[in-house]
Amino acid sequence: MPIKSYLAHPHEGKKEELLRAISELHECEVLPAENKEVLILVTETENKEDEEILQQKLEAISSLKLLAMVSGFNTPKKH
Repeated sequence: MPIKSYLAHPHEGKKEELLRAISELHECEVLPAENKEVLILVTETENKEDEEILQQKLEAISSLKLLAMVSGFNTPKKH
């Protein structure tokens, strides 16, 4: 189960728009930084394929300028 954290940088003046867009994705939890024009984003997907689909959705958000991964790890499912 891939879990990753990012700093999401919006285009100038688009922080609230980016916050709304990311909030609509059920694999994401997003928090606005209080003192910077940046969002803190944590994602969790079931597998590598879902992670790739999520990445495509994030890249399609027009208010997103830069997505910088802070950390990531993969927890294998127990069978």
